[in-house]
Amino acid sequence: MAKVYEFLANGFEEMEALAPVDILRRGGLEVKTVSITGSLEVTSSHGVTLLADLRFEDAGHFDDADMLLLPGGLPGSTHLNEHEGLKALLRRHHQAAKRIGAICAAPMVLAGCGILDGKKATCSPGFERYFNASTTYTGTLFQEDGNVITGEGPAATLPYAYQILSYFVDKSVVKQLQDGMQYTHLLSQA
Repeated sequence: MAKVYEFLANGFEEMEALAPVDILRRGGLEVKTVSITGSLEVTSSHGVTLLADLRFEDAGHFDDADMLLLPGGLPGSTHLNEHEGLKALLRRHHQAAKRIGAICAAPMVLAGCGILDGKKATCSPGFERYFNASTTYTGTLFQEDGNVITGEGPAATLPYAYQILSYFVDKSVVKQLQDGMQYTHLLSQA
């Protein structure tokens, strides 16, 4: 079973954090939420407090991670970007060619680590200013390039999460989950 760690800081965006956790767990992946606050309690950008599964400092080296995820939101993404331990982990994970995902404002963290250099990426409009000149901003709902997937913002959360799930399970499992969650109904209405 694939293992995914999602990192949470105070000020995270609820949908971008919790919808991927929900979808990936429904799809059979082991997902652990990791607080970088020093406490298991993490408060969202809209005042929702939740308990993370782990504190960053208690989790070890994350060597068993198949993927690392960063939700957006402000000031959550700024806090993620200020956490040197997380940034070092992201660099090591990327150098090992393992999967990384970031959505909304959080791609700025990947940009600051050099992970988006020479890649196509998307983010919440305006945060592309953090990309260096070698990163191509696409402005798409989500963007894949190699081992990295980036998402635009809250509206991208479901397609972004289903795409991540497809990395680890058969497409038929993804389709079954989309049907069960009425996601395919939404697509037929578009």
